[in-house]
Amino acid sequence: MAERTSTGLLTMMLEPTPAVAMTLPAEVREKLAELELELSEGDITQKGYEKKRGKLLAPYVPQIQGVDPSLQIDNRIQASSQAVLPGSKHNKSRAANTRDERFRSDLHTEAVQAALAKYKERKMPMPSKRRSVLVQSSVEACTPPDTSSASEDEGSLRRQGRLATSTPYQGHGHPAVEHWFNRVIQGSSTSSSASSTSSHPGGRSVTTTTNTTSHAALNANAAATALADFMAHTQLDNHSAPPDVTGLSERSSLHTERPQVASVRGVSRGYIHHTSVMETADGVPVNSRVSSKIQQLLNTLKRPKRPPLREFFVDDFEELLDVQQADPNQPKPEGQHMSPLVGEPLGVVNNWPPSLPAALQRWGTTQPKSPCLTGLDNAGKPVYTLTYGKLWTRSQKLAYTLLNKLSTRNEPLLVPGDRVALVFPNNDPVMFMVAFYGCLLAELVPVPIEVPLTRKDAGSQQIGFLLGSCGVTLALTTDACQKGLPKAQTGEVATFKGWPRLLWFVTDGKHVVKPPKDWHPPIREASNDIAYIEYKTSKEGSTMGITVSNSAMLAHCHALTQACGYTEAETITNVLDFKREAGLWHGVLTSVMNRMHVISIPYSLMKVNPLSWIQKVHIYKARVAVVKSRDMHWSLLAQRDQRDISLSSLRMLIVADGANPWSISSCDAFLNVFQARGLRPEVICPCASSSEAMTVAIRRPPEMGVPPPGKAVLSMGGLSHSVIRVDTEEKLSVLTVQDVGQVMPGALVCVVRVEGTPYLCQTDEVGEICVSSGCTGVAYYGLPGMTKNLFETIPVTSSGISISDRPFTRTSLLGFVGPDSLVFIVGKMDGLMVVSGRRHNADDVVATALAVEPMKFVYRGRIAVFSVSVLHDERIVVVAEQRPDASEEDSFQWMSRVLQAIDSIHQVGVYCLALVPANTLPKAPLGGIHISETKQRFLEGALHPCNVLMCPHTCVTNLPKPRQKQPVGNLVAGKRIAQACGRDVAQLEDNDQARKFLYIQDVLQWRAQATPDHSLFLVLNAKGTVASTATCLQLHKRAERVATALMGRLNTGDHVALVYPPGIDLIATFYGCLYAGCVPVTVRPPHPQNLATTLPTVKMIVEVSKSVCILTTQAIMKLLKSKEAAAAVDVKSWPMVLDTDDLPRKKSPQMYKPPTPEMLAYLDFSVSTTGILAGVKMSHTATSALCRSIKLQCELYPSRQIAICLDPYCGLGFALWCLCSVYSGHQSILVPPLELESNASLWLAAVSQYKVRVTFCSYSVMEMCTKGLGSQTEALRLRNVNLSCVRTCMVVAEERPRIALTQSFSKIFKDLGLSPRAVSTTFGCRVNVAICLQGTAGPDPSTVYVDMRALRHDRVRLVERGSPHSLPLMESGKILPGVKVIIANTETKGPLGDSHLGEIWVSSPHNATGYYTVYGEEALHADHFNTTLSFGDTQTVWARTGYLGFLRRTELTDASGERHDALYVVGSLDETLELRGMRYHPIDIETSVIRSHKSIAECAVFTWTNLLVVVVELEGSEQEALDLVALVTNVVLEEHYLIVGVVVVVDPGVIPINSRGEKQRMHLRDGFLADQLDPIYVAYNM
Repeated sequence: MAERTSTGLLTMMLEPTPAVAMTLPAEVREKLAELELELSEGDITQKGYEKKRGKLLAPYVPQIQGVDPSLQIDNRIQASSQAVLPGSKHNKSRAANTRDERFRSDLHTEAVQAALAKYKERKMPMPSKRRSVLVQSSVEACTPPDTSSASEDEGSLRRQGRLATSTPYQGHGHPAVEHWFNRVIQGSSTSSSASSTSSHPGGRSVTTTTNTTSHAALNANAAATALADFMAHTQLDNHSAPPDVTGLSERSSLHTERPQVASVRGVSRGYIHHTSVMETADGVPVNSRVSSKIQQLLNTLKRPKRPPLREFFVDDFEELLDVQQADPNQPKPEGQHMSPLVGEPLGVVNNWPPSLPAALQRWGTTQPKSPCLTGLDNAGKPVYTLTYGKLWTRSQKLAYTLLNKLSTRNEPLLVPGDRVALVFPNNDPVMFMVAFYGCLLAELVPVPIEVPLTRKDAGSQQIGFLLGSCGVTLALTTDACQKGLPKAQTGEVATFKGWPRLLWFVTDGKHVVKPPKDWHPPIREASNDIAYIEYKTSKEGSTMGITVSNSAMLAHCHALTQACGYTEAETITNVLDFKREAGLWHGVLTSVMNRMHVISIPYSLMKVNPLSWIQKVHIYKARVAVVKSRDMHWSLLAQRDQRDISLSSLRMLIVADGANPWSISSCDAFLNVFQARGLRPEVICPCASSSEAMTVAIRRPPEMGVPPPGKAVLSMGGLSHSVIRVDTEEKLSVLTVQDVGQVMPGALVCVVRVEGTPYLCQTDEVGEICVSSGCTGVAYYGLPGMTKNLFETIPVTSSGISISDRPFTRTSLLGFVGPDSLVFIVGKMDGLMVVSGRRHNADDVVATALAVEPMKFVYRGRIAVFSVSVLHDERIVVVAEQRPDASEEDSFQWMSRVLQAIDSIHQVGVYCLALVPANTLPKAPLGGIHISETKQRFLEGALHPCNVLMCPHTCVTNLPKPRQKQPVGNLVAGKRIAQACGRDVAQLEDNDQARKFLYIQDVLQWRAQATPDHSLFLVLNAKGTVASTATCLQLHKRAERVATALMGRLNTGDHVALVYPPGIDLIATFYGCLYAGCVPVTVRPPHPQNLATTLPTVKMIVEVSKSVCILTTQAIMKLLKSKEAAAAVDVKSWPMVLDTDDLPRKKSPQMYKPPTPEMLAYLDFSVSTTGILAGVKMSHTATSALCRSIKLQCELYPSRQIAICLDPYCGLGFALWCLCSVYSGHQSILVPPLELESNASLWLAAVSQYKVRVTFCSYSVMEMCTKGLGSQTEALRLRNVNLSCVRTCMVVAEERPRIALTQSFSKIFKDLGLSPRAVSTTFGCRVNVAICLQGTAGPDPSTVYVDMRALRHDRVRLVERGSPHSLPLMESGKILPGVKVIIANTETKGPLGDSHLGEIWVSSPHNATGYYTVYGEEALHADHFNTTLSFGDTQTVWARTGYLGFLRRTELTDASGERHDALYVVGSLDETLELRGMRYHPIDIETSVIRSHKSIAECAVFTWTNLLVVVVELEGSEQEALDLVALVTNVVLEEHYLIVGVVVVVDPGVIPINSRGEKQRMHLRDGFLADQLDPIYVAYNM
């Protein structure tokens, strides 16, 4: 688990074994114990502690790993503050106020430490990150490159091996270190990396150098050995040596050649002579850092998991059934059914005012000088004290002004009952109080909200919806606040997003008028009319307004007064937000009822001086203080400076969030420290409340004769099943909670089940607390349905009888009633996360995360925990803000420890843990994190984390079970066999003159005589003008010249490489070779700007094809022998190179006549998408048959013109460029695709200009047109580009048709007259370059929708368009004349039925005759060209295409009147990924991933050692890189039931694409494993 710190010594998390501790001298142990104590008391900083401790231990630590001792002493041999050495006598004297003790009890910390101790040996690979993405790039933060990784089988060896292997620092002297530093300084991608000693399975350990010094270390005295062993236990891992730079230099050249276009995997061993590099089975060098990390990831995944949670669904064919099985051993409630709790009756007070305004009137007239509220500034000085007299007169003025002085069109703007927004800053309680009571006096309904600071405040849009639904038109605010609000151009306050139009009214003195003598506000008895509306944000982020009636407001004041024993003129200190909840109830309402004096402490003052509230209690001798545990905690941190304060005046310290699980430790710690300053233990009064039910329960002050407070230590396991078990055995996973006292006077309280019918709970069951009393909220404003569910619940007994005729209000607090009728709260509905049927509370998870020594890495109180729904279950996400000074490495360690702590204590996996830079999480108005907004950003990929750790492997336990392969039965008799064929060539008699020639070169000679001036080729340049042309005669003459040049130099049958740019030279030299009896091999020329990657491919094809000569142009010839070329390949080993630019005109000798048409005509070399270089042999027979088949399908005659925008080097592209025009005599307009880069409209403009009916292109050309011309169709129309002439536009491809691309192409260019029916695709492969072509006749291509889940099981299930998991497949054109296709089972090789998925086999006269050589996988492919079915028609010889697909008989009829059989290509077998027993096509996963975030430009997936690796190209700022990790993982889980192992984020253009526009996934894989991608970020999912 643990990662290496910058110098290689590990954080020590574990307590040393007593044996080890004992070997240290007694005085050292004594000193260590004293140090521990100093640290825990806070008398020494962590850094000072580490320094001193290092010095003490230095003499006893043998030279660990030969690292310089001075390094060690200084070098943070960290112990976490809990690692007290056993045997020290100060062991127990730790005060409870260690500065680390934030909101938690010691119990929790100890539990977390113990839990972590269990995981000491766990190693996780650390994510790699490009330096620029780091928050800070200090040199320390970045580790020297390591080599590789130890598997767990080597544990026994590692024990001794720790000290035995020499370190790089000794073995190689300094070069390696310098090399590393240089890399850091240059800022190259030094990914911080994981450690250990072997790469993938199959690699042996590479570090073998041992050293005399290390042996000496082993023979040191016993004490030292023991200590060394103790160090080893705490995982001081050896640095395995970094790769020896000297040895690397010759190899590095090989690895930088990652061809962008086509290159070759699995190079022949003879080809590269550096066999000294150890390779794995995959030909990946062992010491690649990436592979070592993946190995580590595998190691962490191999560890036995605890028994899996219940399976979610079982894979019954394609249907995934939801099977919920509860664990039979889970705890179940056993207690009696509870009976409702009754609060003490509300006492009768003789002169209790009939309403709150009446109370204000009484005190304002009888006690006008009495202080009501004191406001403080940020220095803690009293700014203003509002007296009851002032409050009364100022509220009257405001009420009068609001009702009488604001008008629109002579109508009063407001009438009683209207809602008014109160927008007051938190540091101005006086103005707020005047406004609030002004509204009450005017019988207007105040809606207090937060001050919107920016137009994009978290949640402000939702507040706007609330104001809109309440019909608010006026907002009251202060002068200062109004000035600070964002303004529009007009100078008025800007309208915030989602807000209604508001009038802003400033309530300062000069804007309000004095009412006339005869005007008096109506003071009525409290009625059920709405008094005010309090806003509340739900778990999902929506904002509701809770309406509180006048009578409920009065009753609540009455109940609070009785419960808290408030008396007239008491002083109370309020630290809470006075706009809502407890701050409003105690500090604004109940205080006025009892003429109390409130000292209001603003949040801004608390941030500056956390002790301010305690100082005010001391100065004003306050009797009551209302605080949150956060305030108590903050004051603990600052209390050292204050000696002379006393809290003896307090009779009640109301802890408003006393229901939180961590409040108990704040209370305990606070009491521990301040008991000495006069704080009495019984004064602390936690309370529980909610916006809906107001105060639910509160611990009474001691003078009321109540039972003593209670504490419960509950089992987390039980709680997760909603069962209360007082914990005895399992000390690790417990939750300690304190009671929140008794229920409120006059209330009836019960606990009901959370889901479904509100049945009463049993006494040992946790449920939601419900309250029925006169002092709860009444409704959600304007939401009658939700109101009914929440405010009008009728709890029922198990037999279904309602327990009372009064409706109850749900409080959204989860808890139970303990002994002595004390109420205990264990969580809130908002924080409830139900994972696999077990309940977890977000606050508990936060407490556990905080207990993992957080101070160093994250900000406390800035952690958000929520759940997201992925694959039919909730998944827990933890987001925290990282301190800017925490290094990558430390943060990663902290993250891994948090995961383990939560796993141990809550028995639940964390799905994602993200750290974001400081101050970037959306904040709630008064500190704290805005959870729903954070969750929203997480799901939208807008959180921009700087560190992410995903653990889908641990928490996703409901994947369908891996599929067992089903035995395959034979075809049932009577089922139609999936077989189809094109038209019969023999019967298609036409006046095809070319048929009488056996050889294509003879056809050219015949055309040169018969129609010498007929133009065959036009080549266009980027400007769209004709660059060169060739007539039949010109082509023949040029070919003759080439033949003459070759005949003297070469023998017949020699292979010749043609390295030309697309153009007529290429075609002429091709025929020249045939004339001379040589075998041409067309090769794409190297790219001058990218020689390092493209030249080796050229070299490879030349060598593999055994070419004895290279024909090329002068320019390319220079390039092949240039200095730059020499850097990439050995230029001396080229065969003879001839340039054909200026060949002399000699008398041509006799043409060569091949003895038989079965002889080899040419070699067609191509690199498959899996990176295999395959050359196929084309005989003269096959060449002629291919031309004839295409001629018939496309109806090509000499009078026709076709436009071709394809590369002319292999496959159908080559045939269309070089062969078809010569055979059929039609004119080809040739558009080199490279020219489109400078002029995207070149091809379409040519099609329009020459009125071409048939045109061919590739997917990359189509993509260039859709991306480059999408917005320019109007401009093209003005240039008279018209595509209505096109009958067929065929995309030449060797893959499943890309429907999305062809459809968007059709849509975009529909405006230019392109018929939607025109676009179709072709299909060919290595064994047969043209199997299907749409052609000119025959029905339009049809599209079907298949179930993607069934495809994974090799089944075809047709579904309706738009149904879930549907995948559209388009027919790949029509089968060519003379071609027969059958679908065969990949395993049994038997024929399959209609609409069954299998391998496409093809039989045709133009099949290639075999591979010339296949590099990469030699033994394979013997049966690729001649295989037969295992039963049925066992005579026909078929070639296997290597593609999966199916045939389906359609309702359409073809040219011959038969029903048409459509061929659907699903994908290449070589590309498929076998995962969890299912077969996946990468393109399907990639499509899902690209859809998941707008910044993903391209994606490619591959597997490595059973891990799915997803590479995404990020189009956007690098800070978005880590957002993608979770989104990619989510979408692949949801749509494909797969867990992504590694997510790699790279720059645009890194995923290699070949000339056909296909992704080269295997190159990408090799580049990734050899660490050449320079990724922005690599995340290893646990």
